Amino acid sequence: ALKKTHKRQEKRSMLFNSLQYLVFLPLAFVLYWFVFSRLKWQNAFVVVASYVFYGWWNWHFLLLIFITSLCSYASGLLIDHAAGVRAKAVVAANLVINLGILGVFKYYNFFAESFDSLLSALGMHADLPTLKLILPVGISFYTFQALSYTIDVYRHRLPATRDAVAFFAYISFFPQLVAGPIERATQLLPQMLLRRTFDYEAATDGMRQMLWGFFKKMVVADNCALVANAIWADCASQSSAALAVGALMFTLQIYGDFSGYSDIAIGTARLFGINLSRNFDFPYFARNVSEFWRKWHISLMSWLTDYIYIPLGGNRVSRLKNVRNVSVVFLVSGLWHGANWTFVAWGVYHALLFIPLRLMGVKGRFDQSVAAGKLLPSLKELCQMLLTFVLVVVGWILFRSDSMAQAAAYMHGMVAPCTVGDALAALRMAKVPMTFGAAMMLAEWLQRTKQHALQIDGSWCAPLRKRGVRWALYVLIGLVTVWFQGAQQSFIYFQF
Repeated sequence: ALKKTHKRQEKRSMLFNSLQYLVFLPLAFVLYWFVFSRLKWQNAFVVVASYVFYGWWNWHFLLLIFITSLCSYASGLLIDHAAGVRAKAVVAANLVINLGILGVFKYYNFFAESFDSLLSALGMHADLPTLKLILPVGISFYTFQALSYTIDVYRHRLPATRDAVAFFAYISFFPQLVAGPIERATQLLPQMLLRRTFDYEAATDGMRQMLWGFFKKMVVADNCALVANAIWADCASQSSAALAVGALMFTLQIYGDFSGYSDIAIGTARLFGINLSRNFDFPYFARNVSEFWRKWHISLMSWLTDYIYIPLGGNRVSRLKNVRNVSVVFLVSGLWHGANWTFVAWGVYHALLFIPLRLMGVKGRFDQSVAAGKLLPSLKELCQMLLTFVLVVVGWILFRSDSMAQAAAYMHGMVAPCTVGDALAALRMAKVPMTFGAAMMLAEWLQRTKQHALQIDGSWCAPLRKRGVRWALYVLIGLVTVWFQGAQQSFIYFQF
């Protein structure tokens, strides 16, 4: 019943690729620049528009984001007038409130059921009650964003703001509200406090980035989802080739889905004179797992590094403690994604891949981008990228599976022998998403030193400097997006 309720509410949500959003966005743009042109009115409008956007999914959860915003705003003012133990107490109280809300809605049932299972294995029974709660969309994102403000004020990285409207706009800014990037107060809040002017160049580049995001989401991710969902739904009877294709389809799906959302969010924000942080840097071209985590969900890993890894001592401690610190970060990353042991295992898996690189002193930050100044990578770089990609694909099996048993069965099935006929059948089933996935990867490879695949600059893009050629490309991508879009799927990271 809960799943049916959740699906009904998803259908009512204002997805970026929904008709509601295509009406909402231009209306918000016009009102923002031509009606509410003064800073205070613009910020007030951002809050109202963002609450309408969020409330479209389920208006009851507006109370939660309001409480998070109010408590974090108040904590900043209290910290500004306190010192020492009192300031720490305020920070602790705000952490307890915000993480408490997150914990109840996202983790209570998981830990209660896990504790019951543990006691049952020991011959005891606790029968802890479970709560019939629906997870509020995007709660992990705006909670971490709110916490960054309180912690940064305590660390004196920025002064506490007294402009409540600007602060509420910072927490609820609708383009990145439900799936990031997770913005720091030091980066986004100052933009809410300064007068904004319309930048035509930034806005047009933002629209190009949005177009590319729509293509990645609607054509690549949603078509890959059809194949991946069909294979996972009946994975016990699939051939090893089909299971391998399913894993590849989900790998392309989650990237197209999440990075597509980030592209749309960043592009939309630029229409409103706001610059959001980059969240993806073409991670599937990474040469090792360490580099992958510098390029995937950048805002989350940056948050975990600054607020967990460094306070634990970072890499300025013994090797044993550094291993502990890395393990904690990846464990928290896994749990942040969801209340399921598969997410915990996914975090542990990546920690086990990451720690040996750290102990061997292998760099995760390369001096140059892959194949710098060349069209094709070297043989060494190609082997590094392929190995890293395969390791990441295996991790996504854990991420996508409903249980550890399903993940184990899926991986076991992948290594079973199969016939040429099975392999050809699997490839035929996925030919459409594979074609568009390959097109996405090719475009991003050519643009791997840029912010996004449709950023028009550089020598090879010279023909696109002609307006007619550019518009022909935009129209072509738009037509492909409309004509070949898959069945509408909710963004994967909405559930986190």
